[in-house]
Amino acid sequence: MSELKGVRKSYEIGKTIGEGSFAVVKAGRHIETGTPVAIKIVSKRDALFNEESLDREIATMMQCDHPNCVALYQVFDEPQNTYLILELITGGTVMDRIVELDMCSEHLACNVTKQVLHALQYLHNIGIIHRDLKPENILYASNDPRSPDYNTIKLADFGLAKFMTGSGAMKTICGTPAYVAPEVLSQEGDAPEGYDCKIDLWSLGVVVYVMLCGFPPFADENRALLFEQIKRGKYYFLSPYWDSVSDQAKDMVSKMIVVNPEDRLDTAQCLNHPWIMNEDTASTTRLHAYIIEILSFVVGNANNSVPIVPFCLFGN
Repeated sequence: MSELKGVRKSYEIGKTIGEGSFAVVKAGRHIETGTPVAIKIVSKRDALFNEESLDREIATMMQCDHPNCVALYQVFDEPQNTYLILELITGGTVMDRIVELDMCSEHLACNVTKQVLHALQYLHNIGIIHRDLKPENILYASNDPRSPDYNTIKLADFGLAKFMTGSGAMKTICGTPAYVAPEVLSQEGDAPEGYDCKIDLWSLGVVVYVMLCGFPPFADENRALLFEQIKRGKYYFLSPYWDSVSDQAKDMVSKMIVVNPEDRLDTAQCLNHPWIMNEDTASTTRLHAYIIEILSFVVGNANNSVPIVPFCLFGN
């Protein structure tokens, strides 16, 4: 029997637990310690493989050390594949949890939002913009109600994340259409102004909106029309879906989904908003009855819906 080399010398690789365009994620175990991990296997042979993007993802995650961010432990670069040894996350997405519980409350939404804000504040403080914040990238650490990590949120997928430049402004059009900030979409002109970390706050505002009512503030199967909606920034707290949502929650959303980034709340301001500050007293009452039907549809169609496919145009 030949001697094990590379990743297989240190880790056992098990069953597939997730798949992407040019990567597969498998359950794994560290041979010496028995520690369970997730192993992301990136195929260098795939036509969609982008070495620069992978290098950026690795460099970004190597800098992250926060309890609300998925941890990258180790990287094995082999001739045909690159193996990323990641923290094993078993709780599914925030929308999976809402569907599983058959309810969403302001308390749940507020708790999720607060933890994501702490992750974003950390990332922004070390110069990283996530650039693809959406429900699919907000995970629960554990699916075991007895675990102390059952309600712990982990921010995932740093494939589009990037360190801010010296000027603090970026110009690459990237993100997920339904959640992308309007200033990102304004980079196609002759003199684009760039954008900064405030784009993550817009995206989180859209996520909060979805958690509270079950559908996004901007939606259209035609991407061009969707982008026009986003750039106008017109949305509504529609009845009956928002009737049982508090004024504090609506105020928070209305100060995050703001077209002008200068008028949009930053992470510190969001964390000091009354809705977040009063998390302990937030309502645990089930929100509008239609929410589970709507969220089940959103989760079930997530991989087939045009408006939520990540994209990145002209550059990185």
